[in-house]
Amino acid sequence: MTRVVFMGSPEDAVIVLDALASASYEVVAVYTRPDTPAGRSRIPLPTAVRRRAEELRLHVETPNSLRDRAVIDQLAQFRADAFVVAAYGRLIPEAALKLPRLGALNLHPSLLPRHRGPSPVSSAILQGDSVTGVTIMLLDEGMDTGPVVSQSQPVPIEETDTGSNLTTRLFRVGAPLLIEALGRLAAGTAAPTPQDPAKATVTRLLQRSDGQLDWTRPAEYLARMTRAYDPWPGTFTRWAGRSLKVLEATAVSGDGIDGEPGTVRSRPGGLFVIAGDSMLQVLRLQLEGRSPQAAAEFLRGHPQIDGAKLGA
Repeated sequence: MTRVVFMGSPEDAVIVLDALASASYEVVAVYTRPDTPAGRSRIPLPTAVRRRAEELRLHVETPNSLRDRAVIDQLAQFRADAFVVAAYGRLIPEAALKLPRLGALNLHPSLLPRHRGPSPVSSAILQGDSVTGVTIMLLDEGMDTGPVVSQSQPVPIEETDTGSNLTTRLFRVGAPLLIEALGRLAAGTAAPTPQDPAKATVTRLLQRSDGQLDWTRPAEYLARMTRAYDPWPGTFTRWAGRSLKVLEATAVSGDGIDGEPGTVRSRPGGLFVIAGDSMLQVLRLQLEGRSPQAAAEFLRGHPQIDGAKLGA
């Protein structure tokens, strides 16, 4: 039986772990990120993968890094035939990648070589891509530069897709694809194909500041931001000295509306903000220290926002 070490952390990676556990592979260990303080209590909470692995009674390791020699030596003791990696959130050094005889298979939620790096789903939505997909690749020392073992058919990006729900959909597409690729790899029938570096694009790790709305941008771009940056880093502006999160929005025509970008206009249809080329209709928002509200409810409680300029 093929011995596998699984590496993953968030909820979507559980989809892949469950697929592995249900297939004819021996999951000898699960590596995931350490427990992280969360909420106002700052109580350390385990990752979704750790919780699921413990439910499945699998051995779990949570090292801060895989670069330490002692950690690599411990990893070697599991004598894995293959590593399976899905949103682990840690770099895997070359010394670790050399351990499994079949290599390290990674599920990457884009059609490589497009959108290499840590933010492929957000980048696909933000750039207005019509489709994306899943790539199963062998990891090497580069960032998502290894050869492709399998790739899904293009997955349409819907106008309602957010970074959160599109990621989940892609992992559901990718889990059976990975199981099939691992089977071919173990049987010696896989034919990994090198990527074309000339077609590569690279994403970067998102920061909190990336979510700040620049009202001089086109409204359609701002609307894509609200979808792409859900759940992280979210999109926000400022009003009356407080942070104002824009949770859901859509671009609409700005005909007949005058004013500087960032100016709020309330209409019978809701709350609108003048953008660089038209208007952004804000459908749901959250003022700092308050609960999320629909725009109509927010306007009833804060009528003074009409005519205000956001972002100052």
